[in-house]
Amino acid sequence: MTPTTTPPTTAPVAEVPARRRRFSRRVREASLGYALVLPSLLVFGTFIFYPFFKNFYLGLYRNPPFPNLPRKWVGFEQYSDILTSSDFYNSVKVTVLFALYTVPIGIALGLFLAVLAHQRLRGIAIYRTIFSSSIATSVAVASVIFGTLMNPRVGLLPWLGLDPQPPILQNPTWALVAVSVTTVWQNLGLSFILMSSGLQSIPDDLLEAAEVDGAGPWSRFRSVTLPLLSPTIFFAVVVGTIFAFQSFGQIDLLTEGGPLDRTNVLTYAIFTELRERNDPGAAAVLAIALFGITLLLTVIQMRVLERRVFYAR
Repeated sequence: MTPTTTPPTTAPVAEVPARRRRFSRRVREASLGYALVLPSLLVFGTFIFYPFFKNFYLGLYRNPPFPNLPRKWVGFEQYSDILTSSDFYNSVKVTVLFALYTVPIGIALGLFLAVLAHQRLRGIAIYRTIFSSSIATSVAVASVIFGTLMNPRVGLLPWLGLDPQPPILQNPTWALVAVSVTTVWQNLGLSFILMSSGLQSIPDDLLEAAEVDGAGPWSRFRSVTLPLLSPTIFFAVVVGTIFAFQSFGQIDLLTEGGPLDRTNVLTYAIFTELRERNDPGAAAVLAIALFGITLLLTVIQMRVLERRVFYAR
């Protein structure tokens, strides 16, 4: 009886070149991907990541009042002092109020004008051009226009019989409102364009079907238009909030943070630390705080508001 022998178990020779080809293909694909991403990483690293970490590093040093003296390492002590100060709380409060004054009103006015201009009428393109024209106006030009209108001597308010004392831009009660009105007008063109593009993406069949079912204009707007427009409104709220927290030009030109720090938003507080006090360490702490607050609000809006967004399929 001859013994049976089992052949040795070896991997097929053809599998080795196949594995090499797959590995080589993955290396080429990864190399191509990194090559495509590298320019963007360089731009982000140079203009975003490096300044962010540099600001964080500067916040660890306290700058003396005299520029010739060396700065002093204090660690997180400066962060604690600034972020718990009354001036910081006031700037955060003013910034939040400024966002509440500008973002909801700006979106509501943009939606109202977009609905008016969405009608199929002859010459409606002229009104669309007028409603969106403020997008071509810079912050400086808008500030000069409204600064002139609110001037107590040559402005429009005295002609209307409205002459608050002190003047509106020096009035602690109305200064922030005046700056907010300027901001709403300057951003109205962008809000109008966003809402108009959202309205044009809504199928007319749905509105016609709702009209056939007996729904009136307000019912069609509330039950059909608003749900389908919710992604555009959500985008406008998030972007508008970020813009509001980064506003600077109109405040610098109209009120310079006054009166009594009633318009001293976080961006202007950062500018004040650099220009008047020559303290880059404190300005860096405020810049990091502004980034953190903006990021936190954006995350909250993404988590809370996105649940109410209706994405048509």
